[in-house]
Amino acid sequence: MLSLFEPCCDSCTHTKETPCKDLVKCALEGPICHQNSKCQQEKEERVKFLLGEDPEMTYVYVGMGTCGMAAGADKVYNFISRQLEKREIPAVIKKVGCFGLCTQEVMVDIKKPGFPRVSFAEVNIERANEILDVFVEHEALPDGYVLGALPMTEPKNYHWPKNLKSIKEHPIMRKQQRIVLRNCGVIDPESLEEYVVRGGYQALSKVLSSMKPDEVIETVIDSGLRGRGGGGFPTGKKWLFTKQAEGDRKFIICNADEGDPGAFMDRSVLEGDPHSVIEGMIIAAYAIGANEGYIYVRAEYPLAIKRIKKAISDLEANGMLGENILGSGFNFDLKVKMGAGAFVCGEETALIASIEGKRGAPRPRPPYPATYGLWGCPTNINNVETFANVAMIIDKGSNWFKQIGTARSPGTKVFAVTGKTRNSGLIEVPMGISLREIIFELGGGLPNNKRFKAAQIGGPSGGCLPAELLDTPIDYDSLQKVGAMMGSGGLVVMDEDTCMVDVARFFLNFTKNESCGKCIPCREGTARLLEILEVIVNSDRVGTEESALKRYQTITQLERLSNVIKDTAACGLGQTAPNPILSTMKYFKDEYRAHVFEQKCPAKQCRGLLVYRIEPTLCRGCGICAKKCPQGAIVGERKHNHYIVADKCLRCGACVEFCPFDAITVS
Repeated sequence: MLSLFEPCCDSCTHTKETPCKDLVKCALEGPICHQNSKCQQEKEERVKFLLGEDPEMTYVYVGMGTCGMAAGADKVYNFISRQLEKREIPAVIKKVGCFGLCTQEVMVDIKKPGFPRVSFAEVNIERANEILDVFVEHEALPDGYVLGALPMTEPKNYHWPKNLKSIKEHPIMRKQQRIVLRNCGVIDPESLEEYVVRGGYQALSKVLSSMKPDEVIETVIDSGLRGRGGGGFPTGKKWLFTKQAEGDRKFIICNADEGDPGAFMDRSVLEGDPHSVIEGMIIAAYAIGANEGYIYVRAEYPLAIKRIKKAISDLEANGMLGENILGSGFNFDLKVKMGAGAFVCGEETALIASIEGKRGAPRPRPPYPATYGLWGCPTNINNVETFANVAMIIDKGSNWFKQIGTARSPGTKVFAVTGKTRNSGLIEVPMGISLREIIFELGGGLPNNKRFKAAQIGGPSGGCLPAELLDTPIDYDSLQKVGAMMGSGGLVVMDEDTCMVDVARFFLNFTKNESCGKCIPCREGTARLLEILEVIVNSDRVGTEESALKRYQTITQLERLSNVIKDTAACGLGQTAPNPILSTMKYFKDEYRAHVFEQKCPAKQCRGLLVYRIEPTLCRGCGICAKKCPQGAIVGERKHNHYIVADKCLRCGACVEFCPFDAITVS
């Protein structure tokens, strides 16, 4: 069967050297240059095959993103592949990226002739065997782990098994609107053909054949697309500034240096749909007049890097990247630059320095990268999610995009929902959805009937929002008003057992370690903030003889220093480093007071403040706690009450874990 991009006869000229001016249309509908019915029929058959609609073929899709691989997807893939061959089932098995339901990995989809594509959750080798026995060979559904059917729209002309629902009925999917994630977990990310048959590169073809650069920029400006990397600056305006900047040489950079704890949006998109990002980059390059580009991705993402490089290689081989793209006369070369994992390289000027081979450290702005960027040339930088929106905006128009989300924050946002929630994973929701909807509807609420306490949004640079702000709309302006920020899209859910002082300490420890050290406010200030927090969470370092005034000054010093750093640090990362402290002090100041004045942790998480006691009325003198204590801090005779020597206690919790009578209290 012919590849979509192979010349199908002597008269067809779509090769890299002489590409058709509308290669995408030529690939899908047959050669425009020579309408050969046999060629066209072969192309149509190829399209059906790629869409999973071959009437004689069974298709198996295995989730092989990083999360799936960690859950054992490679073993499941190999087992199914062997079984299909052994059972002589005419089938194609494909590797796809992460669909977003990370708690359901390994995910396996089966598309039988005449049936919808059915998704199965938490598949291991035993379940894979059952799927082949029950569904593939006998057309029945196994019990217990069927997620639903893809596509998420209502099926047409399919045999619809009893009790099978659309996957959109899954709680985490109900309010999603997938633009950026439209292909993730659905297509083979290493297949250029699959991306094309699902509408890929039609936007690029349209731009290069019928739109001027100014028209492209005007469309993006009119759409209201804002940068999804954190600050939310209007994307189209950023492109315009770079286009208007003087310089014969200009650059496009994709910032894929995703460093926030708990964030994995960019990684999943690059692993699951790299072509959507590259298409957006080529369109942006054409719009601003850039002929060179970089994808800056951290080296900790080997699978993403592999798939990006494969995509670039395929595009170059088919005349869709490099010289004379699609016969338009436009040239654009794209390279991958691997970063060493420094959090500060998420800042634009530090990222540029890293590409140049220098130490990744920010520089003062202005001049901004749009006028003075990579090697002193005008440079446009957007992140993965921003570029992944571009092709859809060109395809469907700016008015379509503006209908989604809010007036000042149109479109959707991808979030990595983690922490104390039943449904963890990736979601893509319209801007303006509330925090409550994300956590309690899509996320399924908190496990073990725990009370919601806070949500950290925006990563280390963001803020912690309490229960009274659950109805806050998730958009750039609303979050800024309550002391948080959108960030790249990390969302960590915390329950009643979370200590907010310890949360602030965790994020300060991260930002302090990741500081580039270039400016004193960030280098020294974050270290001092961390020292104060360490004092607060450790009773051994706060003497009981200290005066109430001195303890009060601990809190005021923490707040004052946070504001100084916010006002004086050299770059955005340093300026936002105190946000976790400022937001937790704003909404959870009682916890700080309890730590400082009462030397107690209300959530009982700060080991340095915990006091372990054995309740005499409950102790049976069994001696198990004494045997398990690594420090020998528990004394007492058998069948008599035991006691904990406070000065020797490490507060490890072993006694609580092993006491069969629940006789040990923690306060």
